[in-house]
Amino acid sequence: VHIMAEDRQDRRYPQNLQGVLQLAVEAGSAAEGPAPVEPMSEERKMWLREALAEVCKGQMDEVEQMKVCLAVLRQDRMSERERDGEEERDEEDEDERESAFEMLSELCENLDNARDLMTLGGLELCLSQYLCHAQSGLRWRAAELIASCAQNMPQVQVHLLSIGALPKLLQLTDSDPHPTARVKALYAVSCLVREQEAGLQAFLSHDGFSVLMRGMQSENEKLRTKSAFLLLNLLTSHPEQKDTVVSMGMVQQLVSVLRTPHSPFHEHVLGALCCLVEDCPQGLKDCRNPTLGLEEFLKQRSRELQGKEESQV
Repeated sequence: VHIMAEDRQDRRYPQNLQGVLQLAVEAGSAAEGPAPVEPMSEERKMWLREALAEVCKGQMDEVEQMKVCLAVLRQDRMSERERDGEEERDEEDEDERESAFEMLSELCENLDNARDLMTLGGLELCLSQYLCHAQSGLRWRAAELIASCAQNMPQVQVHLLSIGALPKLLQLTDSDPHPTARVKALYAVSCLVREQEAGLQAFLSHDGFSVLMRGMQSENEKLRTKSAFLLLNLLTSHPEQKDTVVSMGMVQQLVSVLRTPHSPFHEHVLGALCCLVEDCPQGLKDCRNPTLGLEEFLKQRSRELQGKEESQV
């Protein structure tokens, strides 16, 4: 039964979990119309907080748990006037949202839940409000949730691609100031482009290989490793892309990465180079270019590493 807005003002808040859930759903189910224009009252926020605590205890049906988490994420932020001198409350608000994201990521490891989250409008919420959020902890958790939902789920992948997720994730991978946000965004990119032809085409049209190249040159070790691994995976799965990558000067870039102090992720870089010399004449020619000095460098690095191994025995 639909209750008019003016009647809702006088309604007592229910004293049980079902009532809390109803408040949560009203606070922001995408399928039931826009979120309230007015900022949420402290009383309603308190009920949502209690609902979130129940979610954490795992005592609700999983779809209901997701609805509560989404309601927490859809809360209007406090007005500037309310927030003056309320830094502590702001931190509490952020903690609640982080908890909601973590619960959703865990729930969406189940493929049915990932599909349900898509139906509930949760993925659009991530894109529209949280991938660009001022708080890095919320940005990277949103990217992580997108990855959890997209992994092994072609239906969710296609939906995410259709609402423009990939360009935003590539941008975060390339330029987010927070290292964890960059790594989680790349994880989400990987879930959208591996084994997904439409994802690969979107990746190519947004210059994704250049993003991976810059990732391998970053100071973030996890980002370097994951960028090199994704490059190797894509070249192995899609050998038809070798010429495109070679024409970008990828061989020279990969060799410059190898010339940095040795790191375990160089294994993936060498793997990518091996791909680019196999059945790819231009790639082989680039690797043999005397100005690159690749053969001599590899021999020297091999001697250095062998010496280290012997000294450790």
